[in-house]
Formats: sequence, structure tokens, C-alpha cells
Amino acid sequence: MEANAARLETETLEQDFWSNTELARKTMRRLSGLQTDIEMWRSLEARIADASELASIAAEDATLIPELEAETSAIARATKVAETALMLAGEYAESDALLSIHAAEGGTESQDWAEMLMRLYIRWATSRSFTTEILATTEGEEAGVKSVDLIIRGRHAYGLLRSERGTHRLVRISPFDGSARRHTSFANVEASPVIEDDVSIEIRDDDLRVDIYRASGAGGQHVNKTSSAVRMTHLPTGIVVTCQNERSQAQNRVTAISMLRAKLLERQLEEREVERARMKGEHVSGGFGGSRIRSYVLHPYQKVSDHRTGWETSNVLGVLEGDIDDFIEAWLRHQISAEEIA
Repeated sequence: MEANAARLETETLEQDFWSNTELARKTMRRLSGLQTDIEMWRSLEARIADASELASIAAEDATLIPELEAETSAIARATKVAETALMLAGEYAESDALLSIHAAEGGTESQDWAEMLMRLYIRWATSRSFTTEILATTEGEEAGVKSVDLIIRGRHAYGLLRSERGTHRLVRISPFDGSARRHTSFANVEASPVIEDDVSIEIRDDDLRVDIYRASGAGGQHVNKTSSAVRMTHLPTGIVVTCQNERSQAQNRVTAISMLRAKLLERQLEEREVERARMKGEHVSGGFGGSRIRSYVLHPYQKVSDHRTGWETSNVLGVLEGDIDDFIEAWLRHQISAEEIA
């Protein structure tokens, strides 16, 4: 009797679980992520064991030392990536990321800087075997870009790129100034989680203004022949998204809705962070998206400094090539420390 009752209770719980599609989807996604983590750590464990064996052999055969050094370096890099993933938190940390970069003050200088940041993040994504897709670009008047939206696809992309939200400052000798004077440029970076259609972010047709226009710039010859690009304005919040990457207006609409949903979710998450900070009695200023977070100085000295964590490096060229993992890790550790203090 007791066994039958337990079996019936289990079956009822299973039916309730699968009937709640949102809960089931989130749970299965989480399960898949945990299985991936287990496989990753087991793979690392196996590589370390093999390297230990190789070290024993290399002690007798010096020709194997270069191979051993290469493998230990690769293991160290993989271990650092795995350890960084352990610091990620939040419901959407594993999601793909919608990254938006906007030139700020500085005219042509800031537009060139925005394009440099775009290349930086694409190179960073490539180094992690993530994929990137540029959805929309507004070209600069003389050089660079006024704005660009791109999706970076890869596990934990959003969890990692949350650290990049805010204003990035560049100081250098201007390549556009005939007098070779020093200029300061600014660009703003936004990061939002790319989410599934069934996430409860309500977007009503009455709240949207949709403009159709002829795309320009990269994307193939078709962009200049048809009015297929979509600009979508969410009237209650003023959020504007554009998509010109797809071949048809219908496809661009679908992508634009996905972009808008991501930005609306990010706004919700930021509002929650602000409210939590206020409840803890912390000072909140400027909004998460508008605060200056990092300075990149190329002249009169070379240094990249993060204003939130204090982390800095003189390897400016490396950072501009996408080597930002140390900055991301420092920010994550800073977040953990702040939570522990609170």
C-alpha cells in the first residue's frame, strides 16, 4: 500500500512538473548545463593525469619537455576558464548575449573607438570559440561606427559580458588630427541576455512603432535594393532596436522583437539590482549602463584601468586584441566580495 501511494505521488509530481512548461524548460536547461560542467571537469581531470604521466616520461627524455610545457599551459588556460564559470551567478548567466556599442562624445574619434571596441569583443568571442553575428550597424560619417548591435553566442556569454556594461574611455594621439594632438573618446556598451520567446516579457503591438527603411552598409547587395531593414521603438520605455542583417523584412521583424525582448529584460534586471542596492542602504548613481567603467590610455603612457575593481595592465595592445579575461574575472570577484560584505 505504502509503495503504491509513493508511486502515485511520484507520478503526480512528474505530471505537475511537465505540465508547467516554463519550469520544465528552465530545469532541463539547468540540467544540461550541469552535465556540461561535469564533463568539462572530468576532461580536465583526465588531461592532468595524462600530463603527470608525460612529466614522468619527460624526466627521462628531454625532447618531450616542449610538448609538456605546451600541454600544461593549455590546462592552465582551461582551468582558469572553468574557475571563472563557477563565479557566474544569475538566472540568465548561461545565455547568449546581445551586445550594443554606441559612440558617445568625441565625434569621429568616438565613432572610431566604437568600431575598435566591436573588433575587441569579436576577437574575445573568437578566442573562446563563441560565434558572433552583426545585426545592425550605423556607419560613422568619416570613420568607424555610430552604433552596432551584435549577438555573441556561446555558453555564459551574457554572464561574462555583463562586466562590460558602461562607458569605455580612450585616450590617444588622434589619427584624425593633423596636429597630432591627444584626444579623449567615449563609447557606451550595453549587454543583454538573449532569451527564449516564452519568457514572460510582454510586448504589446500598441506599444510599438515600426519603421521600415532601406539598409546600408555590410550585408550583401540586397540591402541596398529593398526596404527590408526594421527600426522598432518601444513607446513606454523609449528603447529603440534595429535589424538590417536578414534578407527579408519579416525576418528582420522577428530578430528585432528578440532584440527588444532582451533589452527589456536587461532593464528589469537592472531595476532589481538598483532596488536591492537601495534596500541595503547603498548609494546608487547614474544607472548601470551609463557609468564610466574603464579607461584605455595609449598616450602619454600605456595602461588600461578598471575603475570599479582597480585592476589594471600595461598590455594595452593585448587588451585591444580581445584579452579582457583578467578584467572580467576581477569584476566577478569584486561582485562576490560585495555580496559577502553585504
